[in-house]
Amino acid sequence: MTWSSRSSLAQILSLVILVGDLHSQCLVQRLSCRTAFDNMEIHVQHDSTSFLLFFSPSQPNSIHSPTLSVHPPPSPTTHSQIPMLRVVRRLFRPTITRSSFASQYIRLEIISGKNLRVPSQRIPAGIYVSIVVDSKRRWKSAIKVLSSEKSVAWGNDVTLSSSGSPAFSMEIRASYEADRLLGNGEVIGKLKMSWDELLDHGDESFDLSFPSVRGVHPSLTLKVAVVHTCDNKNGALSDSLVDCEIARETDAGHARFAKYATRNRVSHLKHAVRHFQLVLDQCPPSHPDHATALTNLAWARLIGYIRNDLQDIDTTISLFRDALALRPQRHPDHSLSLYNITEALTWRRNKKDTAADIREAAQLYHELLPLCPEGTYLHSISAGANGVNRVIRRCNGLPIDTSDEGIHLRRVVLELCPLGHLLRPRALNQLAQSVQARFQQCGSIDDIDEAIQFHREAVFLCPEGHADRDVYLNNLADSLMSRFDHQGKSNDLDEAISLHEEALRLRPVGHKSRDFSLDNLGGTFIIRFYKWGDIDDITQAISLFREALMLRPPGHPCRNTTLGNLALALKTRYAKLDVSDDLNEAIILYRESLRLKRHYDPQRHVTLRNLSSALCSRFTETQENEDVEEAITLCQESLAALSSLHPGRYFSYMRLQEAYLSRYEILRNPADLSLAIENFRLGSRHPTQGFPERIVQAYNWAVAAEQHGHGSTLEAYLTFFELLDAHLATRSSATSRREAASSFHYARTLPVDAASCAIRHDKLRHAVELAEQGRGQQWSLASRLRTPVEDLVSANPKLAHNYLELSKLVSDAAQSSTTITDRATADRAATEYRRLAMQWEAAVAEIRDLRAFSQFLLPPLYEDLQAAARQGPVIILIASQYSCSAIIVPTSGDPHHVPLPSVALADLKILKDRFARAIRHASWMNPTELRSDLIVLSRIIWDEIMLPIVNVLEHVLKLKRRSRIWLCPTAAFTSIPLHAANPFQTKADRSGKEPCLEDLYICSYTPTLSALTRSRQLMKKRVPPSFVAIGQGQPGGGKGKALLAVDSELELVHELVPATANCTTISGDAATRAGALKGLQGNTWVHLACHGKQDPSQPYNSHFVMRDEHLTLLDIMDKDIPHAEFAFLSACHTAVGDEETPDEIIHLAAGLQFSGFKSVVGTLWEVDDAVANHIVKAFYENMFEDLKDGGAMDCTKAAWALNRATHAVKTKVPLEQRMVFIHIGV
Repeated sequence: MTWSSRSSLAQILSLVILVGDLHSQCLVQRLSCRTAFDNMEIHVQHDSTSFLLFFSPSQPNSIHSPTLSVHPPPSPTTHSQIPMLRVVRRLFRPTITRSSFASQYIRLEIISGKNLRVPSQRIPAGIYVSIVVDSKRRWKSAIKVLSSEKSVAWGNDVTLSSSGSPAFSMEIRASYEADRLLGNGEVIGKLKMSWDELLDHGDESFDLSFPSVRGVHPSLTLKVAVVHTCDNKNGALSDSLVDCEIARETDAGHARFAKYATRNRVSHLKHAVRHFQLVLDQCPPSHPDHATALTNLAWARLIGYIRNDLQDIDTTISLFRDALALRPQRHPDHSLSLYNITEALTWRRNKKDTAADIREAAQLYHELLPLCPEGTYLHSISAGANGVNRVIRRCNGLPIDTSDEGIHLRRVVLELCPLGHLLRPRALNQLAQSVQARFQQCGSIDDIDEAIQFHREAVFLCPEGHADRDVYLNNLADSLMSRFDHQGKSNDLDEAISLHEEALRLRPVGHKSRDFSLDNLGGTFIIRFYKWGDIDDITQAISLFREALMLRPPGHPCRNTTLGNLALALKTRYAKLDVSDDLNEAIILYRESLRLKRHYDPQRHVTLRNLSSALCSRFTETQENEDVEEAITLCQESLAALSSLHPGRYFSYMRLQEAYLSRYEILRNPADLSLAIENFRLGSRHPTQGFPERIVQAYNWAVAAEQHGHGSTLEAYLTFFELLDAHLATRSSATSRREAASSFHYARTLPVDAASCAIRHDKLRHAVELAEQGRGQQWSLASRLRTPVEDLVSANPKLAHNYLELSKLVSDAAQSSTTITDRATADRAATEYRRLAMQWEAAVAEIRDLRAFSQFLLPPLYEDLQAAARQGPVIILIASQYSCSAIIVPTSGDPHHVPLPSVALADLKILKDRFARAIRHASWMNPTELRSDLIVLSRIIWDEIMLPIVNVLEHVLKLKRRSRIWLCPTAAFTSIPLHAANPFQTKADRSGKEPCLEDLYICSYTPTLSALTRSRQLMKKRVPPSFVAIGQGQPGGGKGKALLAVDSELELVHELVPATANCTTISGDAATRAGALKGLQGNTWVHLACHGKQDPSQPYNSHFVMRDEHLTLLDIMDKDIPHAEFAFLSACHTAVGDEETPDEIIHLAAGLQFSGFKSVVGTLWEVDDAVANHIVKAFYENMFEDLKDGGAMDCTKAAWALNRATHAVKTKVPLEQRMVFIHIGV
């Protein structure tokens, strides 16, 4: 150690030291020293113990440190002497005396700080440490962000010289600027200490505690060391900190404001505001510190406003806004400025209840939170209960707003509540209710789907035991009912009832919300009654409503709702059971409900129209004119209360037409009928109401117009078909489309009724168009994704490519939706399907803009449909309740009408039943027995149906014998074997038998004219033929009896098929569902021998029985096989249609035609395995007879070959087994 002066050592040692004992502390009693030139002795006496410390340099005049020797007295060292040794050693370490560092430096490392609470409680931009040595030597650490634990990690160090000053001060300060500081910030803690006190901590890190702030002592973790040189890498000493007038005023403002925050004296606030205002006055807008001055003043004013010491919050917010404008995105203080405004807006909202403030605060938090790193103090405050959560709660309390801005706010709030956030269920619920309310106003199905998804997530986040589960169950059920009203999906109704029942269980007797669940569940029972007609549902609904009404006595705010619901249930029961007391009570209840509703009540229009309906019903019963007059007035009032696009207008139109029509039926005033029809028209075309309701209105319109002979009948039919087509197009799968169509089972006769109407109006071309448009809609919707586009490719390749790509996407989405069982996933899939479908519709609209493609995929016109008759006339048989007739579409010219005056719809139904019995009876008979019943029925078909048609074919169209004709039956005609028409009569000249239909013509069937046209278009794509014979005579257990002749049939087919066709056989264990599908896809000609089962209730489940799984109609439809040509279905029931939608012709043969097979032989009933080989042999012999002369396989010969085959086997095969096979297609 180098000593600057030997004499100074005595001065350094002339101090009082504390010596620690193991058990106590004692004062050193005597310390003396004696110096000499070469050495120095120090004598220390502690109690009775003396120590002699001897210093001597290593060498004379050496600059190296002297050595220290401790010479204890001769007696042994006691335990009490050991502490003294430690003290002495410590006392004389090189780092402990002024002489030891007088010309050297101290390195101080600022490691971290904790418990750093700001006295004013203002959120700082950061925290820094300041060290002041003297007026010219000051140092400031880096400004570091405060953590959520109120701690800071610095890792800064500085090298200081102690010369000239025995002490220094250390300060912890809060900076409110992350970049440029104005002043020195707010003091958190301040200590003044000597160098000795600092050095006394040695070379280990230590904590330095500061005076308490709000009950907690801030502290710094430091480390100190002596170094020989000054090396300030992380910060140099400056002459001063920011020291100018505005800085001093700012610091004074911070000091005064901190006192105000801790002592709550208004005088301190006034002084702080005055200081900050002076600074602002000296920092004009162009000044770099203008934003800081604005913020300091605004914050002081805000806290004064919060504490009710200042009143002007608007000016404060303006100051914050001005500051934010100067701190745009990426400015280091942008996030803090955002927070400041959110606080000001939130507090203004608290005191002034301005919704706009809380909306803006939510938007600002949405911007702020991503800018606040996790773990920072700003994030913990912003994301905490008094930050964004407070704003979220305020937003959740806002009324429902269906505007774009209102719903955007709800989406922002939801984003502020990520997964796991306590308030997420409520945010989901509020967003769902807003979107659902917009749906109720505007009718967009996407809105209700989205609302259901949000409600589902809210329910999921509130499992059993959650306090709010009942609320979210109720809201999900309500949204499902809204979608059911719009789309009519039974699953939605069933799920809603289940959810309401669970909610009611969670609200037992005595629960404050039980009345709501009783009301809601009762409402769903009424809806289910409307759908299924079960009177028990109405009985339950009335019971639930009466209980709810008891819980809502006079004066209860919701009593009017339950009054209306009970009235509706009673009126519904009246309509079913015709009990007048129910109707009269309903009217009384409606009147009471209406009295309780204020004129501005948004639901008043519902009560108005419901009372109107009840009065109308009573008018029908009593014919009291004042009832119907009041009913009309009430409906007009309800319409006046609604905007032009409000979905509720539909119901008011409906009730108004009901009133006008009721009065017309009593008073017979034509003006009333016209007004009723006009309201039918307005209701069915109201754009924001769901398709199911509008379809019902169009149906009722058609029925009323037919009944009263109004001229709008055809318009009503057309409206019905357009709405039904649009409704079915929203369904993504064939099964769901059929389900949607069958829900309008009461309207299944409309296609033929519409055609019959057009015929009666002598509009035959229109009749053909209506018959085509109204039937086969499901095939049309499915096939439009597979429409050939060769002409479009030539005209506009880009549009064609886009159309084909979207068609594939829509088709894939439809197929994938069939396998989904989870409700939430199904909803999302349905939304995605609609999104793709909208893109597809847009592509189609663009194609229609091309002049040559203006009718692309639109319902075809007569000129387009006539293409089906290019190779022979098509006979459409119309079976309507109004008339039965036929329309013949010739190869050219106008269609021909063939009345069938002796045939009524009831007669056809009887004929159908008689045929079914005759076929069953024949199956029990000996093959050689005469089929008398079938002969009689075949004569009836000939005499009453086919003979009038044949007369027109022969005498008007001059059609040659053995020409081809196509039969296109509708409704009841589809169940009658028209091709089997036979007079079974000897000619008058006894020269032979009178010819039957199949003697005169080669008969084929077609489901629709479009299907036949499409098959002909696909004939352009021909490839070399390949043949597969698929047979399964030994199906799996329980799938049907063994078919013993299948193997021999397959062998026979293999022998008859020409070698050029590369015939392969799939049978036995290989004839599985997958194997059969592969065979269908990989070959152009198919023969299928197995059990066939038609499912009359769900025809898409009709199937061929394979070894493992059924090969269903849906399986077949999913496969697009454009090169397929011919299929022979040697199986039972492959061409029998659907009981619910008979006009759709949904059967296995039609499914194969849809998939690409142009020509199909199918069966109408059960095939006798024992005799099928005779038909098969004769058919293929005729089919391939020309191939011996080098001809090509031609599927268009199938009808001719079948005709020849049935003639050839007359002596071998009984009549019903010859009738069973029919040909479909080209």
